[in-house]
Amino acid sequence: MPDMPPPLISELQVTAPRLAPSPGDAAFALTTLRIETLATAPRLDEALRGEPGVALFRRTGSEVANPTIQGLSLRAIAPSGAGRTLVTLDGAPQNDPFGGWVIWSALPPEGLAAAQIIKGSGAGPYGAGALTGVVALSERAPAQGLSALDVSAGSRGTYRAAAALGMENLLAVVSGSTTEGYVPIRGAGRGRVDQPAGLNQVSAAARLQGEVAGVQAAFRLDAYEERRGGGVEGVGSQASGGSATLSLAQPSQTDAGGWRVQVWLRTSDLKNRFAAVEPDRSASRPAAQQLATPALGYGANAAWRQVSGGWTWELGGDVRVSDGETREFFRNLGDGFTRGRVAGGRTLVGGVYGETTYQADRLLLTGGLRLDGWSARDARRIERDLNGGAILLDSRAEDSSGSTPTGRVGARLALTDNLYLRGAAYSGFRPPTLNELHRPFRVGNDITEANPDLEPERLYGLEAALGGEGALRWSLGVFFNRLDDPITNVTIGDGPGTFPIAGFVPAGGVLRQRQNAGAIDALGLEVSAQRSWGALDLRAAAVATRAEVDGGGVAPQLTGLRPAQTPEFAATLGIDWALTERLRLSGQVRHEGQRYEDDLNSRSLASVTTLDLRAAWRTGVDAEVYLAADNLLDAEVEAQVTGDGLLTLAAPRTIRVGYSLRR
Repeated sequence: MPDMPPPLISELQVTAPRLAPSPGDAAFALTTLRIETLATAPRLDEALRGEPGVALFRRTGSEVANPTIQGLSLRAIAPSGAGRTLVTLDGAPQNDPFGGWVIWSALPPEGLAAAQIIKGSGAGPYGAGALTGVVALSERAPAQGLSALDVSAGSRGTYRAAAALGMENLLAVVSGSTTEGYVPIRGAGRGRVDQPAGLNQVSAAARLQGEVAGVQAAFRLDAYEERRGGGVEGVGSQASGGSATLSLAQPSQTDAGGWRVQVWLRTSDLKNRFAAVEPDRSASRPAAQQLATPALGYGANAAWRQVSGGWTWELGGDVRVSDGETREFFRNLGDGFTRGRVAGGRTLVGGVYGETTYQADRLLLTGGLRLDGWSARDARRIERDLNGGAILLDSRAEDSSGSTPTGRVGARLALTDNLYLRGAAYSGFRPPTLNELHRPFRVGNDITEANPDLEPERLYGLEAALGGEGALRWSLGVFFNRLDDPITNVTIGDGPGTFPIAGFVPAGGVLRQRQNAGAIDALGLEVSAQRSWGALDLRAAAVATRAEVDGGGVAPQLTGLRPAQTPEFAATLGIDWALTERLRLSGQVRHEGQRYEDDLNSRSLASVTTLDLRAAWRTGVDAEVYLAADNLLDAEVEAQVTGDGLLTLAAPRTIRVGYSLRR
């Protein structure tokens, strides 16, 4: 039907066992990044950030950011370290079982066929965690021999290599990179303790698949490890883990329905070293050492779909379990650590859903309901004196549980062959992670306490858009989201001072605690356009978001303020130009407005505009050499500011030269 967008399954090859994308997704704000876009980015999070409103917690990318702030959020509705977006790979969750963040280095773009960004879709068939939307990744199909390769060298001792290879029923993806990194503190504030924030990482994945009696089956294994410097003497992290996924499906080539069953398991571990820094940054001493955060996540999901005439019905469910703890040393008064802590617990969430979609000549209607149950159990926080072994704190929070109904409805009407109108309403929820419930942390002299009594976040949203699909593809949309009980780092007090549980907070530091702080209302406008003239392709997109906190009785001091890390405006302008049969130029301008570092809006991060350029010379049908410059104009990208005014910056200009092969 020319009136509806063509099914995505016809535009990209997906051979992992899965159902075709739901036809109801066309009623929601959906963007698909094809392999051509993913291929030009050294990291997946960088490719995703080309879409305005898609952001990690801070402006630093995964080449420098600690894993605990690599959670993804859509539409810039109060980004958090845990992330408010569900990330899946062929249906299996990729969010860390302990913290909800995503280890982006374990998902090299060379192994992917596409990334589908569904904004504001609510829980629907995706389950808990899809609060502000979903990023659904599709792994590439197996191919005989080498199907993708990228090797590059760049500024500051940066080297990277990644490849996808295999045979008819086997896909293997490997990647490795190293960089000396850059010093995040630049200018007059830099001291002797400031060092480059480097990264060394490796990852490997393999998927074996086949078909028996019409049933597709795949077994996937992966593992990763990365080691990071934190930019300060004595600060760093190490993350490692892996996963196993078994998928069975009987999809129909004509989308006449089908079924899918999937079971998965994920393990992860994170080690962190934190330091307290002297005011003149001349020296540092260990402030805390996170020895390990062993975590295990496992779950299953299933779906059954039936198509009859213009109707599509889908029933399904999923369950996820996370179990983990943090083990750490803390309280160093100058002669070594004197306290030890073990804190953790277990969470479970599971639900069932039903959804139906009706397609007529020019009209699409979709709607569904979902019911989830959740629980947080076995919470514990035990602190000991490392010298004598005496127990100083033994806190056991009560078990909690509940149920949450969610749903979504949407409609899309083709006004003409090239003009459509769509609208949707939805709700979703996200239970707190083990990290938010149980793990306190420290950045410099700022301390953030955990909270085992946190409740799930809930989001309610409305959106509408008018768009065109002719030679000029465009969309103009509005949305309103209300986030109830958002988990926010709420300021408790300033240092120097001693506080219950947290202990001593030094001068220049701030004590915060994660709390369900009232609500956040966000009203936004989204605009996008894309036009091709043969060899020249232009695309532009922007989002303006007016977000405001209602702190309620929990945090009345936040009422009327903007959520931390939320810019009011973001935009991108991209170009892809084939100058000759061999030479191709591409570039992207990204602008983001001012944002605040903290909940009290007292620490401002300036607006910034960056320019990325890439020139590629085709050396064969599938191969090219390229020269790329990220942040070409060397803009100062303010990423973080501490209580005493010390400014941390994101990556400066980075030059890369490399060779790429895509088949």
